[in-house]
Amino acid sequence: MTTFRRAQPANATVLVLMCAYFVLPLWWLAVSATKTQGELVQDSGLFSISDHFLSNVADLLARDSGVFGRWLVNSMLYAGIGAAIGTVLAAAVGYALSKYRFPGRDALFNVILAGVLIPPAALALPLFLMFSRVGLTNTYWSVLLPSVVSPLAVYLARVSIDAAVPDEVVEAASVDGAGGVRTFVLIGLPMMGPGLVTIFLFQFVLIWNNFMLPLIMLNSSDLYPVTLGLYNWSGQFIQDPTLATSVLVGALIAVVPVIAGFLLLQRFWNTGLTQGAVKA
Repeated sequence: MTTFRRAQPANATVLVLMCAYFVLPLWWLAVSATKTQGELVQDSGLFSISDHFLSNVADLLARDSGVFGRWLVNSMLYAGIGAAIGTVLAAAVGYALSKYRFPGRDALFNVILAGVLIPPAALALPLFLMFSRVGLTNTYWSVLLPSVVSPLAVYLARVSIDAAVPDEVVEAASVDGAGGVRTFVLIGLPMMGPGLVTIFLFQFVLIWNNFMLPLIMLNSSDLYPVTLGLYNWSGQFIQDPTLATSVLVGALIAVVPVIAGFLLLQRFWNTGLTQGAVKA
């Protein structure tokens, strides 16, 4: 008990330092987004908040004929549709790996686990060559299609199904005459609801932050996600220093959907992670 009490202040200190490490950059971004270009150059402190945020947002939305709004819409399409389809596909594959016995099942699952270890950047160039052969580069499909396949999502789906869907329930449904697809849709999906939310959230964040794939696939700014668009603006600081404020405000706005998703789905997300931890 004495050792536990002594450890509490040390643990609290470590948690506070970790929290500051993650929160301070976001706080600096929020403070910097309230300043003009001149104020940003003169004073980049953490507490010198200005009152130009709304005008900065207006300038951002008007720059380059409002292309930033299009970038946001593109990111929502890539991340929203990609995460939704990817979650359903991962759930179907995870369900098959969990509830069906077939030759090579374990070997297939090991291959999927190995895919988790491959950096996405290593696959960007092979994907570009494949899509260029069928004429799909510089299209929405070139970013959307690769985004719906995720080995990590399949792994999370199998873990969630193992924990949430008992074999006895599946066997009872089969005895009652339900087919495999019907059992999956009417029994499997509802029972793994928290796990599906967890997978969707992970997929959404990964696709929203994806940079290398759009960089290689796209050359039209109208198709850019917000990450690639802001990157291109940041490379033009020398020609147009006012872009610094627009990039900061754009980066702040770009993190809002991710934070909102975590806050709205936090209850389901925590439950899904707890399921996986208990199963493991």
